[in-house]
Amino acid sequence: MTGGAERSGRRSDEHAPVTPGWSCGSCGEDWPCATRRSRLLEEYGDRATLSIYLGSCLAAATQDLHGSSVTSLQDRFIGWLPRGPRSS
Repeated sequence: MTGGAERSGRRSDEHAPVTPGWSCGSCGEDWPCATRRSRLLEEYGDRATLSIYLGSCLAAATQDLHGSSVTSLQDRFIGWLPRGPRSS
C-alpha cells in the first residue's frame, strides 16, 4: 500500500482505495468514488484538512499511476471538492 491509502482490513462497504490502481475496493470505480466522496465530506467537515488528506493520496497516486495525466488525477482527487465563498 502506498502513502495516503487506507489500511487493509477495513469493512468492504468503506469504499477504501485498492492500490496501485487506485480503484474502489467496494464498487470498483476510480477512487475516490461518489460514495467515498460523500463520506469524506461528512467525515472531515473541514475542507482544508480534507484537501491535505486528498493531496497526500494524489501524491501517492501520481507515483502509482505514472502513465496518467496529472490534470486528470488532480480533477479526480481534489477537483471535486466544493469551493466556499471567497472573503474580500
